[in-house]
Amino acid sequence: MDLPANTEEITTARLTLEPLAVEHAEEMAAALADPGLHTFIGGSPATAGQLRDRYARMIAGPSPGSGEQWLNWVIRLEGALVGYVQATVVPPRATVAWVVGTPWQGRGIATEAAGAMVAWLAGRGVTGFEATIHPEHAASCAVARRIGLAPTEEWEEGEVVWRSGQ
Repeated sequence: MDLPANTEEITTARLTLEPLAVEHAEEMAAALADPGLHTFIGGSPATAGQLRDRYARMIAGPSPGSGEQWLNWVIRLEGALVGYVQATVVPPRATVAWVVGTPWQGRGIATEAAGAMVAWLAGRGVTGFEATIHPEHAASCAVARRIGLAPTEEWEEGEVVWRSGQ
């Protein structure tokens, strides 16, 4: 399987998933600024400068020969950046994640964005998906179910491994 570089936009009825760019850092810092957002994902809100550095590393990708591909998109709704989705692909599987800023939660954005990303990946040969989710994060568990993942008995760093496919 040879996925294209992370240069393709993905669109849904309401959203545009734009390939991550360093230039997104300032707007994303504002979108993800609520300390409460980090209750289950850990850490604390990053500054625009920290995100610029992080995004530059993410765009550069994993070490050559690692067998991984990193794909990252920001979520745009009505002109504003509201979160992100990402996938670490080791063919034929992908580990996926999603984060939506607090002001935009509860509107189905994470489900729509994660579902679009998973469909895009499946259309390019990815046959199995996985996510790790804190067991008390009901909203992310609901997103995982809606995109076809199911909890397993496996745990990774205090989170339940959810999986689908081969």
